[in-house]
Amino acid sequence: MILRTWHGRTPSSKADAYLELMRTSALPAYRVVDGCLGAWVTRWFEGEVAHFETISLWTDMAAIEGFAGKPVETAKYDDFDRDYLLEFEPVVKHVECWDA
Repeated sequence: MILRTWHGRTPSSKADAYLELMRTSALPAYRVVDGCLGAWVTRWFEGEVAHFETISLWTDMAAIEGFAGKPVETAKYDDFDRDYLLEFEPVVKHVECWDA
């Protein structure tokens, strides 16, 4: 399996609205892609900045390509992101993982 993570930051004042968009729009878009085994979002605060990390689990890199296109390391953004994010990190991280 492949674990894909993405990180983004919003102003704390926009954190609740952004989380709602992640939960109702972004995560469902992950979950309908063949090969996606699940998708989650985490959030933490550092002063006036809210950090978000999406974590998704995939069967293989081909499944991720079906979601993200090529190159798979390039971060994928939604239209609503421009109204919330402080910057656009260009890449995501992929790591292999196994269950017990």
